[in-house]
Amino acid sequence: MLFDLHTHHDRCGHAIGKMEEYIKSGIDKGLHYIGISDHSPLFFHEDDRPFPRYSMAKSEFVHYVEEVLKLKEAYKGKIEVLLGVESDFYPHHLHLYTKEYEKYPFDYIIGSVHYVNGKSIFDKSRWDVLTEAQRIKEKEDYYQLIQESAKSGVFQILGHIDAMKGYYPAFSDIQTPIIDETLKIIGESGVSIEVNTSGKMKAVGGWYPSDDMLERAFYYNVDITFGSDSHNPERIGDDLFEVQKKLKQIGYKEMVYYVGQKRQTAPL
Repeated sequence: MLFDLHTHHDRCGHAIGKMEEYIKSGIDKGLHYIGISDHSPLFFHEDDRPFPRYSMAKSEFVHYVEEVLKLKEAYKGKIEVLLGVESDFYPHHLHLYTKEYEKYPFDYIIGSVHYVNGKSIFDKSRWDVLTEAQRIKEKEDYYQLIQESAKSGVFQILGHIDAMKGYYPAFSDIQTPIIDETLKIIGESGVSIEVNTSGKMKAVGGWYPSDDMLERAFYYNVDITFGSDSHNPERIGDDLFEVQKKLKQIGYKEMVYYVGQKRQTAPL
């Protein structure tokens, strides 16, 4: 069973290609399932679309869902199109986001932490002014948010759980026991993490999470799914077979995906 659950398209403002192009690419790559999971609007903001290159407008969200459902029907028999969304995790606004998601028949929701202490996780300038102790705290603040997202009950998948290393590879070298604590909580929560292959497009040059974290995730019985996090149709399914091979080496027997927010398994 081949699938890719983390994809974007031009509606979010920083990807290229129409939604249908991603679906056609999935067919060309031999996928059985493709999940459409563009960035959630900033529901809490007073403006409809405060940052056009970050996410879609609030008023566009219903049309996003309608387009996915239309394409789901149009491509039935060729590929299974799943309705997803990559949701920013803002603890103080979680109720508002949940209220919006309850309106629609999502197959799954990816919960991703993109901001920590008021800065993008990809803003590497934060590290220049921090002491060693402050770097540890910054990393722990990141994983505290991931723990909260795991325990929220809103998400089926947690997105790119070590993406803070994207433009700061030394992030992985910051030693703290919170990694094991977080993976234990994720394993107990029943949500999955993705192997997200978009890290290869950034300075770190590798997948999220690292092989070391995947091995520890296996120890804590964490379910694994797959997402290319493609912002270009050509990247659909990128490194999927390599990911499957690595997971087998670690000891995983299956990956998971979701239909109607119900966990499904795909043997490796």
